[in-house]
Amino acid sequence: MNPEPAATTPPTLHWASLTHSGSRKPRNDDSLIAFASNPGGAQNLEARGSRSLERQDLVFAVSDGMGGGNAGDLASALLLEKMAEIIPETFKIAGSGFFPDCLGHLTEAIRSVHEHINAAAVCDKTRGMGATLALAWFSPENLYLANVGDSRIYLSRQGKLEQLSRDHTTAWGQWKRGEIHEIQYRTHPRRSALYEVIGGGHQNVSPHFAAVPFHPGDRFLVCSDGLIDGVWERHIAEALATPQTPEETAAKLLDRAVRNSGVDDTSLIVIHVDPPAANTGK
Repeated sequence: MNPEPAATTPPTLHWASLTHSGSRKPRNDDSLIAFASNPGGAQNLEARGSRSLERQDLVFAVSDGMGGGNAGDLASALLLEKMAEIIPETFKIAGSGFFPDCLGHLTEAIRSVHEHINAAAVCDKTRGMGATLALAWFSPENLYLANVGDSRIYLSRQGKLEQLSRDHTTAWGQWKRGEIHEIQYRTHPRRSALYEVIGGGHQNVSPHFAAVPFHPGDRFLVCSDGLIDGVWERHIAEALATPQTPEETAAKLLDRAVRNSGVDDTSLIVIHVDPPAANTGK
């Protein structure tokens, strides 16, 4: 008689986050957040730590604020604060006996936040304020991601790097289609000209969404464009493939980015996926 396969528990995620204010101005317009989403709502997490996905989802996000005079930091903070309020509602949906559509929920959440930020931009100081978003939502089954603008999400699997997000710029599209090389993209005069942003006075927003299965040993990076200013794709690939802790990887990438550029605000979150532990039932 064949033994039953060993039951497994959901994996543990290890993460570390860092942010650095650029030399262009004293205020940091980037915001980042890590929170556990469960039936009780959102629980903000520390800048580095470890949590199992057994009884909660884990969400990591970076936002880069812009526009609105001096209100870029307000826009990015408001965006992440509202996402932390809305995402845990999926547990209420599940508790009512319905299977939550996580990507549909993200779509509605971003639409609601987009309207909220535009509604808050009612004076000269805040008019036109907006923000990018790169959000990674880990459930026991899948990673659900959403991005708007040029904040990014990367996956490193068995040493191979893949950008899961999409930059909402024409120059990025040209690079990814092979029309220009990376060095041409990095020096493109309209590299930072975004055609999608949350808020910013735009009537609508069209985010990029995806559901991605994750595996033991996967490593993820969520970052603002300030990091990309100072590191190339090969630097990210090397850093994420090197056997070291999330804290060491984050520090290495931030240090290189600031030394090579450091003009823009730079924020990043590095996440490692642990193998699930086998439960033999003994």
